[in-house]
Amino acid sequence: MNKSESKYFNTALRFDQALLSLLDEKPFAYITVKELCQKAGVNRSTFYLHYENTADLLQETTRYVLDQFLSYFPNKQELSADNVWTAPLEELNYTTDTYLLPYLSYINENQKIFTAVLSHPSIFHFQDLFQQLFDHIFDPILDRFRYPEDERKYVMMFYLNGLTAIVTQWLEEGCQKSTEEVSLIIRHCIFGWEV
Repeated sequence: MNKSESKYFNTALRFDQALLSLLDEKPFAYITVKELCQKAGVNRSTFYLHYENTADLLQETTRYVLDQFLSYFPNKQELSADNVWTAPLEELNYTTDTYLLPYLSYINENQKIFTAVLSHPSIFHFQDLFQQLFDHIFDPILDRFRYPEDERKYVMMFYLNGLTAIVTQWLEEGCQKSTEEVSLIIRHCIFGWEV
């Protein structure tokens, strides 16, 4: 990366972090360019060199959060749609420490970011992301496990809402429990105490 690319990246990162910090304080609709610039420590003209408006910044910040999240998984190929059709069934169980610990580690190390995302799911377009994941990964997995087609969305909603409730409770408690403890709690909720 050359010096100008590095400077551009650092400025973009400062804006991403400024937006996430402000989302912790107020709804996106009330965040101004002036506030973003003050929080990022840059002038207004720099904002407009990078973005047309706050919606552009939000789109970039969403990619930043997603890229940062995926970086916690050592083998991203395991999460790919191609792997769904070729992997042994036991490897498609995403409720193991292999998948839960990176997910929980990201949350633990980025509590403010994740709280902002959970507080504003619609502005981060996570419904669209979920639909893509459902269509390309979760639905084929449930198909391979022979779940009836008309029940699959219900199964995923049960799983995702339960997972979100556990994570929300953990965040409210300041992530006092270890990632391993929370991973075990999640598995207990799904499989019972025999895990």
